[in-house]
Amino acid sequence: MQRRTAIPLILSAPWAMAQQPDMSVSILPVTGEGAKYWPRWRGPSGQGLVEGAGYPDKWSDTENVLWKVELPGSGNSSPIIWRDRIFLTAADASGKRSVLCLSRENGKLLWQTSAPDAPAEHVHRKNGLASATAVTDGERVYAFLGSQGLIALDFNGKIVWKRKLEVAGNYHGPAGSPLLYRDMVILYQDQNAGAFVAAFDRRTGETAWWNKRSESVGWGTPVAIRAGSRDEIIVHGQYRVYSYEPATGKELWTCNGPTMEVVPAPVAGHGLIFCSSGRAGPTLAIRPGGSGDVSDTHVAWRTSRGSPFIPSPLLYGDHLYIVNDMASIGTCFQAKTGETVWQQRLGEAVREGFSASPIGVDGKVYFTNDMGETFVLKAGPEFELLHVNKLNERMLASPALVDGRWYMRTSRHLMAIGA
Repeated sequence: MQRRTAIPLILSAPWAMAQQPDMSVSILPVTGEGAKYWPRWRGPSGQGLVEGAGYPDKWSDTENVLWKVELPGSGNSSPIIWRDRIFLTAADASGKRSVLCLSRENGKLLWQTSAPDAPAEHVHRKNGLASATAVTDGERVYAFLGSQGLIALDFNGKIVWKRKLEVAGNYHGPAGSPLLYRDMVILYQDQNAGAFVAAFDRRTGETAWWNKRSESVGWGTPVAIRAGSRDEIIVHGQYRVYSYEPATGKELWTCNGPTMEVVPAPVAGHGLIFCSSGRAGPTLAIRPGGSGDVSDTHVAWRTSRGSPFIPSPLLYGDHLYIVNDMASIGTCFQAKTGETVWQQRLGEAVREGFSASPIGVDGKVYFTNDMGETFVLKAGPEFELLHVNKLNERMLASPALVDGRWYMRTSRHLMAIGA
């Protein structure tokens, strides 16, 4: 184990020095029946946390594999789950994108619905044409499919509504998953022309509100938080973090500090929002609830460098975990203070070698790299690598976990892993 001195610069802004009581801050979780499943990217918690036990921590391409099926198309989107159904997005060789529905019992393909035709965008080799994870409310599935639009389908695969969205000029192609908040589907796209953050009525697809943005690149996913008694939509984008009022889209506050290219979604807890930004940039810990530009008043701590480009952070208990995917280095921070607890290399040093976001379950932290290797660590202040699981397939998508099973998407397959 390597224990190092703190990397972050702890700011001494007057607001921070006042030592005001921490405001309660959390990502709004899925409630009701959906809390039992995995209805959105990073699960019901919205930040990769899994309740319960009984999930195996050891597997391979043969060990603990309950079923494995080949998928009709490629994609980096994560599986989402409601009751006995799994939903995925995929793209075929011609660039046509689809929503897939499979059985949780055996992986059988139940239906496949293609999106309306539209020219395929130029995309980065690691992005692809089906990177955005769908979201469901138990009645419909909502999927963003780039130039082929934002669509809503019922559980029989029928398209209920569709919205054509101009997607132009993002040099790695579109990404970013939609967010459900009450009766709205919220999405943002930062691009050279027509950048926006918008909310759509989940019943009809009509625009609830629409804000133009000036940012030109970004591939993140918005999150909904509750800060004290106020809900906020957080968009972690190019050079700046934004907070919007959910009902109207009104800008509440902004904070400078991220790098130019941002993919990781924020996580929240301990009175803070944690935003990591791309290609080994900084991680910011921001106190929400402010107004206007809060760059000098509401940043509790920040790191100088070392953040992930693609994977989102994991807040598990008192610790914040990240992986620098430009060098395959995992780091654990004290979430409240930013103190570095440990820092270790995870496997071979590979540039852009991690894409899946980490999972916290049953006292363990799981980091999966692009080669399908999962590093299983004991959660807590001491670095303890328990073992490394190898699927022997390329894997960029984040897993889904329900009822003691892992559902993992590789470059060619979907598989269920369980005891």
